[in-house]
Amino acid sequence: MSIIISFMLLVCLISCTTARDSSREALQVTIGIGNGNLSKGCNDKHHNLPFKLNCKLPTTPLANEVLKFADQRLALVHPIIQKFKSLITSDPLGITQTWVGSDICSYKGFYCDNPPDNKSAIAVASIDFNGFQLSAPSLDGFLDQLPDIALFHANSNNFSGSLSPNIAKLRYLYELDISNNRFSGPFPDAVLNMPGLTFLDIRFNFFTGSVPSQIFTQNLDALFINNNEFMIHLPDNIVNTHIFYLTLANNKFNGPLPRTIFKAFSSLAEVLLLNDQLTGCIPYEIGLLKEAVVFDAGNNQLTGHLPFSLACMENLEQLNFAGNLLFGAVPEVVCELGKLMNLSLSENYFIHVGPMCRILIERGVLDVRNNCIPDLPFQRSVEECANFFAHPRFCPRMWSYNYIPCYHFPSSSSIPEMAPSP
Repeated sequence: MSIIISFMLLVCLISCTTARDSSREALQVTIGIGNGNLSKGCNDKHHNLPFKLNCKLPTTPLANEVLKFADQRLALVHPIIQKFKSLITSDPLGITQTWVGSDICSYKGFYCDNPPDNKSAIAVASIDFNGFQLSAPSLDGFLDQLPDIALFHANSNNFSGSLSPNIAKLRYLYELDISNNRFSGPFPDAVLNMPGLTFLDIRFNFFTGSVPSQIFTQNLDALFINNNEFMIHLPDNIVNTHIFYLTLANNKFNGPLPRTIFKAFSSLAEVLLLNDQLTGCIPYEIGLLKEAVVFDAGNNQLTGHLPFSLACMENLEQLNFAGNLLFGAVPEVVCELGKLMNLSLSENYFIHVGPMCRILIERGVLDVRNNCIPDLPFQRSVEECANFFAHPRFCPRMWSYNYIPCYHFPSSSSIPEMAPSP
């Protein structure tokens, strides 16, 4: 019996020495007697040993490894990053394979810098996941838990869910780009409480509902919300805005173009309103967009004449009203714009173009195909044009369509009334 017991102790010692368990809990091993069976645990009740065999795992260098961080701020975000990593369901480019160890600043997509409140500290200051093709059900618990983040770019991934209201606590965040993902739900109102935000890009997602008018008066330089499913009237109570680039295209914005919006957006360089559901006539106040380089309102249901005030948009390079219900003559003063490179008026019901506009047609600058201009090729059929004009469309204040505000500066008493569009 003593020989058997000694043999059993030797086998247990060998087994326990080679075993590894990160929990370092006691491992019990039992070896069967007589029939040669190996069972789980030193104290299995089916064995007739007169004592229990308890084998504790030895301490290993791997188990004792402690991550050392260059700054406490990096140590605080490490578990946040690792938790987010565990939620990623697809990583075809192997990006997260670099998210290992304590050197967070070398993780692919992560960039470190000195935070504004402590120039000697090191923190995760920006994230660039653009084009990484990562998939995750949400950014909650990740983006909103990075206290020193200033830039977050994550376009062209497969992130979904909605944005946490806690992002409003990110005091340094000034650029947020989550475009071309699968986010949904209402407009992320949390951004309204982020006065430092200057760049917001949420286009090509699945956001729905209304867009708060306050967003247009934020301290934003660029607002890109196109290619979602927003459905509202454009606000008509905007007094002032800092926005230079505005894209509202490919949504379900409806109703008229408010006259007041053009005065508020006079500093805009780029306006994209194409493929919405805008209706009504184009107000002469559009000419107040004196800084605009691109204006695109193609594929809507705008009607009436083109206002002569477009001649005030001297920086225009691209102007698109194709695919609307516009009619009348194409204003010669528009065709005289010196920087114009592309003027698209196809798929409307214009009936006349003058000599300056014909020069642009020859140069390939002006496109008036599928209109009702009798002596030009590629026009609508006579029947189609006759059917359109059989149902007259009227715009109020028709005199204003010849009004060019930059050519004439009336006294305050004679400035045209700023009334809502029909």
